[in-house]
Amino acid sequence: MAPPHTRRPDQLTLDVVELIAEVVARYHADYDEAAAEHALTGAQAKLLSLLSLGPLPMRKLAQKLKCEPSNVTGIVDRLEARGLAERRPDPADRRIKMAAATEEGLRVARDLREGLHFAREPLAGLSAQERATLRDLLRRMLDA
Repeated sequence: MAPPHTRRPDQLTLDVVELIAEVVARYHADYDEAAAEHALTGAQAKLLSLLSLGPLPMRKLAQKLKCEPSNVTGIVDRLEARGLAERRPDPADRRIKMAAATEEGLRVARDLREGLHFAREPLAGLSAQERATLRDLLRRMLDA
């Protein structure tokens, strides 16, 4: 018997993968639309969303966004110019630059989350138990 990673996936698995890809594509389109309403690019909105969870080192932001640190520098520069983010020294190591959302940045990040319509409307059609099951299954997938 072939090892699990070399077997062809069954049709059900392929269907699930295609549906996940469609959900991701719609989420990104909705996110980009919500970002545009705030005159932000998708990358700026994603970075601001990360900063809304707390200050992060520039290098960590680059890892989370899967881009070069120089790209993060440019994104933070543009957010800083709009008063949505600021740079701070890391209290543990002043050589490290941290990026943080300003109060206005936190407000915009909250508005972005609330402006996402794609997931909210279909999820509202599911019962609380169905949403909990979906959440738990997605967590299991991510933890695997």
